[in-house]
Amino acid sequence: MLIEFRVENHRSLRDEQALTLEAGGNDDSADPRPRSALGHDEKLLPAAVIYGANASGKTNVLAALAFMRDAVVLSHRMWDPEGGTPRTAFAWGGQRNEPSLFEVTFLDAGTKYVYGFTVDDEAVQEEWLFAWPNNRKQVWFEREGDQFKFGEHLAGPNDAIKEVTRSNALFLSAAAQHGHKQLMPIFMWFDGITSVNLQSRQSSMFRWRFAGEPDGNIGIHIRQLLKAADFGIVDVKAIDIDEGHINPTLWQQEIVLQHQAGDDSSWLKLREESAGTQTLFRMAPSVFRSLQSGGLLLIDELESSLHPLLGLAIVNMFNCPQTNPKNAQIVFTTHDTNLLGTTLGEPPLRRDQIWFTEKDSEGASKLYPLTDYKPRKSENLERGYLQGRYGAIPFLGDIAWITE
Repeated sequence: MLIEFRVENHRSLRDEQALTLEAGGNDDSADPRPRSALGHDEKLLPAAVIYGANASGKTNVLAALAFMRDAVVLSHRMWDPEGGTPRTAFAWGGQRNEPSLFEVTFLDAGTKYVYGFTVDDEAVQEEWLFAWPNNRKQVWFEREGDQFKFGEHLAGPNDAIKEVTRSNALFLSAAAQHGHKQLMPIFMWFDGITSVNLQSRQSSMFRWRFAGEPDGNIGIHIRQLLKAADFGIVDVKAIDIDEGHINPTLWQQEIVLQHQAGDDSSWLKLREESAGTQTLFRMAPSVFRSLQSGGLLLIDELESSLHPLLGLAIVNMFNCPQTNPKNAQIVFTTHDTNLLGTTLGEPPLRRDQIWFTEKDSEGASKLYPLTDYKPRKSENLERGYLQGRYGAIPFLGDIAWITE
C-alpha cells in the first residue's frame, strides 16, 4: 500500500509536495475505510481525491506518480540510450536546470520501503532504496551519478548489474530486467500501478485481455458492471476485424457490445457507443485489475462522461472491505462535488481523504489536505468548497458575454 508520495520540480509542482494516505489522528475505530497494515503503525486509506480549478496542478500530481512508475518499469529497456531522460521540469526560472525528485514510501508483504530518485534532463543524479523488515531500517543501495553503494542486506549480482546500468536509466529498472530476485518485488509493486486518462507509456493491452478469456474474473466483473450501469448491455466480446469471428489474438480486434431491448438484441461496436459507455468500458478493466491484485489505481477526471452514481460506486468499491479485501488503493481527480456532500447518501469520503491543488502567482502548484482547515464535523464540505472556503477554485472575475 502507498503510504506517501513526494515530488519536486515536475511540471507545475515546482516546490516539494507530499501526498499521504495515512489516516488522520481522529480515526473512528468503527469506520471500515482506514486499513490496518502489517509493517506500519498508522492505518492507511484506500482512496484519496484531489480537487482544484482547471490547470491548478491536480493532474500533475498523478502524472508525476505515473512518470515514476514508467521510469522504474521502462527506463532500462525503452529509454533512448543517448536521449537523456523524458522528465518535464517546472517551465519558469532556474528550476528548469534543477533535478526533479520522486520518492514513495510503501508497504509490500509486511515490509516498509522508501524508494526514490532525482533526475535532470540528461541522467539519473541520485537513487536510493531503504527497507524496514521487522521495523528495523536497512540501506539496500544508494547511488550518486555512476557511483553505487550497496548495503550488506542486499544480496544478488549487484556489481554486475551496476556495470550495465546506463547513466540515464534506473538501477532498479536494470535489476528487474536482469532477474534480481530480491529487488523483483519492489519492481512489481511499481508495475502494479495502473493509470486511466493519463499520458503514460505503460501498456494498455491488459484492458482488452478479458475479451480473449470471456470466463476470466475480470471479464465477468466488467460484464456485471456494464449491466448494473443500466446501459442495456448484456454481453461483450472481441471480433477479428478482417474475418468477423472471435479471436483470442487481440492485436487486430474490435470490441463489440450486445444490447437487449425486449426480445430483440443487436451488437454495436464500442466506438459507436455513447461517451459514457466508452468511458466506463475503458475504466472498468483498470478498476477490477487493481481490486484483484491489491494495486494502486490513478484516475484523472473520474467524473468524465460518467453519471455521479457510477463514480460513487467506483469509490465505494475501494472503500468497502468486502469488495476490496486486498487493500487496493485509488487516487483520483474530479470536479464532482457530490462526493463531498450527502446528496448521494452518506458521505463517501472522510475528511483525510480529500486534497486540493492551487496555483500561486508564479504558476507553482501547492498540494494540501482539507484537514489543514480543521472543518467542523457538521460542516457542509460541498458548500464550503464551492464558496471558496478551502481555496482551490477558479477566480472568474467579470465575464462579459458579447453578442452581435
